[in-house]
Amino acid sequence: MLKFIKHNMETIDGVSIYPILSFLIFFTLFVGAVAYILLKDRKSIEEISLLPLDNDKDFSHEETK
Repeated sequence: MLKFIKHNMETIDGVSIYPILSFLIFFTLFVGAVAYILLKDRKSIEEISLLPLDNDKDFSHEETK
């Protein structure tokens, strides 16, 4: 697949290694994010997803006396 992309990029005049590097960086970050989500504990994902809806907890930084 990379050879196909590299061959197509080389046929365009003035294209250097930057498009390939940007694709690799994007692909690596995307795969890393998917792996992080799949390996994360289900309970912590559910807890994080409910944070915007949880009004019972007080998250203010003020000290209560």
